[in-house]
Amino acid sequence: MATIQDVAKLAGLSRTTVSRVINDHPYVAEEKKQLVTKAMKELNYVPNSSAQRLRKQATETIAVYVPRITNPFFSQLVESMENAAAQKGYQLILCQTRYKKKQELFYLELLRTKQVDGLVLTSIENNWSEIKPYLACGPIVLCNEYSDEAEVPVIHLDQIQGGYIGTKHLIEQGYTKIGYCSGNHKSSRVAADRRIGYLKAMEEAGLTVQPEWYYDSAYSVEDGKRIFSIIQNQKNRPDAVFTGSDEVAAGIAKAAKQAGWSIPEDLAIIGFDNQPLAELMDLTTIEQPIDMIGRLAMEKMIEEIQSKGMQKRKRTELPLKLVQRSST
Repeated sequence: MATIQDVAKLAGLSRTTVSRVINDHPYVAEEKKQLVTKAMKELNYVPNSSAQRLRKQATETIAVYVPRITNPFFSQLVESMENAAAQKGYQLILCQTRYKKKQELFYLELLRTKQVDGLVLTSIENNWSEIKPYLACGPIVLCNEYSDEAEVPVIHLDQIQGGYIGTKHLIEQGYTKIGYCSGNHKSSRVAADRRIGYLKAMEEAGLTVQPEWYYDSAYSVEDGKRIFSIIQNQKNRPDAVFTGSDEVAAGIAKAAKQAGWSIPEDLAIIGFDNQPLAELMDLTTIEQPIDMIGRLAMEKMIEEIQSKGMQKRKRTELPLKLVQRSST
């Protein structure tokens, strides 16, 4: 394998001159640049990119934190971010927190130890006070999840409106006993705001909310099946359920049909995200512009890196819309 010394020897130049050419030093004659380039091609020499990045004190790498990559929402979001990053010469490291506080804090060390140039958080497991100190080590952008305390760029949606329009749709379809299903509204701002929207629509319609119609800790298809089992065994059960995930909605619908229930006559179901799964199972859902969220978040992150955090740290709120299908 050729070395930089081999390149210098073939080009008839000093090792220092070759190093300056490789690192794009501004004060190198064009003739010498051509000699070095020719020698590198003949020797098939490839510069050590890690060493170059260390000299520039930049990794050209961005970490993206997701709770579950198996959730199609997050996998599509990451794909959109990766496309936007690649266009600007950056690569991504994917960090899966699994909704665990310790795992999130462990990955935050990537920023402190300069292994990445910045972090994009699509969920927040710890209090912002635990995350804030890491801003001294590099930029952080929030995407999807958000916090009023976070003075960083935020790309998000009006989740209160999402919970409201979904619940109002069920009410307009004639349903009066409406359950609410989500992840953890105590730790997730997204889930908490959707719940606020749900309660607002129920209150406006003068409908009673029963405590037993709250179903939490639901994230996956299997969780949806578990939720249906609970609904099936309730004496006073809902006739419709608003879920915070197409995965969960699909799990409920699958289990209900296997039990001989008719959707939506026995139970109406509405999901969230408008993933391909929702179209496949003909689920009514709330559409989030996932590709736009990911692209804007990555563009904002790269702006933060290149401006060294001097950009105005504004919030960007994107629209939601109802997509009606046969499950309601």
